Amino acid sequence: MTTGYTETVNKLIEELAHLPGIGPKTAERLAFHILKSKPADAMALAQAINDVKTKIKQCKNCYNFAETDLCPICSDQRRDKTRICVVEQPKDVIILEKTGQCKWVYHVLGGHIAPLDGVEPEHLTINKLVERVKAGGVVEIIMATNPNLLGDGTSLYISSLLKTTGVKITRLARGLATGSTLEYASGKMLTDAITSRQPLE
Repeated sequence: MTTGYTETVNKLIEELAHLPGIGPKTAERLAFHILKSKPADAMALAQAINDVKTKIKQCKNCYNFAETDLCPICSDQRRDKTRICVVEQPKDVIILEKTGQCKWVYHVLGGHIAPLDGVEPEHLTINKLVERVKAGGVVEIIMATNPNLLGDGTSLYISSLLKTTGVKITRLARGLATGSTLEYASGKMLTDAITSRQPLE
């Protein structure tokens, strides 16, 4: 525990230090920034954190972040609902959307299959994806899992489940470096990968 401060300040520093990428020194600076800020600004931050934890839930259709039963993308009638782009995490949706090339809808798996870490297919939303496809109206599944061993393995597993449905299954083109993640790909790289997507073999 940090010494020399009040119990309340120490607690704030400790909580901030739990955030990813935030070390003790940065946590200390953030705590003093909050202390020196206007009460309204500090409370606005606290309210935003509270809202994220109380209002955000999973979209009942695609499992993206939502504040109502359906996320804004699933609710958008202009979207091509015959094409479903499969991603690992909600942040991947945001990354792909920033390219401006995506007119489809999504399905968020909630991760990738990783038996050594105890993550099996039933821990993800794979069965829900299969249900969406079997319900009809889907002509293409675009696999946009991360281009690494676990992401590729997850894509191939899903492909095997959908093989008998007759739905076209593609993946983002390999302009994405093998072993990388969508999070660190540039907009141009992602645009090329989207427009040049290939059949999943």
